[in-house]
Order: sequence, then C-alpha cells, then structure tokens
Amino acid sequence: MQTLFVASAGGHLEELWSLRPRFTGLEGECRWLTFDTPQSRSLLRHEQRTFIPPARPRDARATVVHTRLAMHVLGLGRWKAVVSTGCLPAVPFLTLARTRGIECHFIDSATRVEGPSLSATLLDKVPGVHRYCQYRWPDRPGWHYRGSIFDDYAGEARGRRDVRRVVVTVGTSDYSFRRLVAAAHAAVPADAEVLWQTGATDTSGLALSPRPLVPDDDLRRAMAAADVVICHAGVGSALAAFGAGHCPIIVPRRRARGEHVDDHQEQLATELAGRGLAIAVEADQLTSEVIDRAASRRVVGNEDPPPFILGSPAPPDRPDGAASGSARRPGRRAAA
Repeated sequence: MQTLFVASAGGHLEELWSLRPRFTGLEGECRWLTFDTPQSRSLLRHEQRTFIPPARPRDARATVVHTRLAMHVLGLGRWKAVVSTGCLPAVPFLTLARTRGIECHFIDSATRVEGPSLSATLLDKVPGVHRYCQYRWPDRPGWHYRGSIFDDYAGEARGRRDVRRVVVTVGTSDYSFRRLVAAAHAAVPADAEVLWQTGATDTSGLALSPRPLVPDDDLRRAMAAADVVICHAGVGSALAAFGAGHCPIIVPRRRARGEHVDDHQEQLATELAGRGLAIAVEADQLTSEVIDRAASRRVVGNEDPPPFILGSPAPPDRPDGAASGSARRPGRRAAA
C-alpha cells in the first residue's frame, strides 16, 4: 500500500514536500505525482515519481486530461491515501480516489489566508475528503486548522552586509511578471552578481541574462551564496529563501495586470511581513534602501515544529490544530 502525493509544480509541490516530515498518520512508501519541471526533477530525484503534463490554474481542457490520468494512475496500484496541496490536479485525483474508497486529504495552500481556493471550494462538495487550512477560518465548518508551513521559521536581525550577490526569482508560473524584474533591475547594485530566474516574463530591452527555469538544486545553491533574495509572493520561492536563511523581499502579483488569476499573493505578502519573515513591497517601492534592509535580516529554522495531524482529531489541550509539546516530532535542521 502506498500514499500518493499530488501537487502542481512550484509552490504547491514545495509546500507538500516541506510538510511531509510533519505528517502523522501516514506510514509506508509513497509516490509523488506532479508536473515535469527542473524544480520537480531536482526535488524528487530520489523519490518514486510520476510526471504529468503541466497546466495553468482553471484550465478546463487540462482538467479533462488530468481526469483521464487520474483514472489511469489510481487503477495502477493499491493506494492507502491521496494527499494534495493543489492546484489543478487536486480535484480530479481526490474526487476519483473517493469513488474508490481511498482515504483523501486536501491541504489548502498557505497563500490562501482569508478563505479557500477554487480547488478547495470544489472539494468541499466531495464527501469524505479531509480538508485542512493553514489559517483559522471560523466561518468555514469542515475545515480543520493543523498549523502552517510557516511555523517552521522565525525572522531576526543580523549584522549589515554588502550586497554582492542577488537572486531574483518569479517562480514557475506561466504568467509574466515584468514589473518585478524591471524594478529589481533598476534597484540592484550595478556591480552585483545576479541570478535572474524569469519564468514566462518578457525581458526584452533589459540588460540581463534571463533563465526561464532553474533546477531546484541550482536555485538553492545560488540562494545560499546570495546576500539578498527578491521574489514574487509565492510560497515556493519564499520557502526556498527561508531555507537559505534569507528574509526575502517579496512583491505580490496583481490580477488586474494579468500577472495571476486573483490577488491571493497580496494576502500572503501581508502574512509573511506580519510574521517578520519577509519584507513586502510593491514593485515601484523596490529601492536600494529596501535591498539594504533585507540584507540586514535573516530567517532561522524552528528546531521543533509541531506535527501536522492528518485525519485524527486535534489534541485535547489545543483547539483544532496546534499539537501539544509532548506530541511533537524530533527536531529538524535549522535554516542556514
């Protein structure tokens, strides 16, 4: 019996990967199912994995394709459970898994601060799916708070440093984010060495060397060597920056500018800034002073994050989610 982990590439995959050590209630082997990207190949290189065609959120044609793939994949093995953090593959895989009596868990993304995503709303209607949020939603019955992926980290001040190396990343989205790239190009010190991970962004007219996609290992090495990380307000990019010890500068994408399907990145930017884990600015507020401020802060890892309980009721001494200290798992390595 295997557990099937299902997620789109990018932030959804990064969340599921980061939460996995905290899961309770899942034992035995697992298989990962996600899009075929440099990030997923690098991150899952030692894991059992199945790659499926990538798709944009809310792509009806891709949903049909993924439904057929779900029927095929779910018929191949003996699955104990299916766990997903979204986005598009979540609905067909969890819906069809429930028709086969397979235990299903859906964890809505940490980008969804104030309420559920479209995938979560659809899965609300599927009987038997265990549903979890990473923020408290008192007006959403049936959703269980089990803590956040950001419980793993804390921000703190560090000594000032010169900015000699910078990583600028817009993630793996199919949406362009030229505003961020252009603003960073203007604000970063002229003599700094910069890795530009630009995704689908058009960089014509900008004097830089774009890399649309960067393997996960390469990006993490570049962040570890960098003095500052500048990124879109995506969970995957933020988690990678935290893992390298950075308090990143994050810029939210805007729906009105065609940079995403909605404005959930604004909510995430506000949340991370409030936790002291990031500096949130709009593109036109990205200045050399902001870059210097980011270089004087860092993020460290929590050695003892609480478990993320799947299926079981919340511990009696804490309301629906955060576990008691005695239930915690062994410590994990702190961020750099």
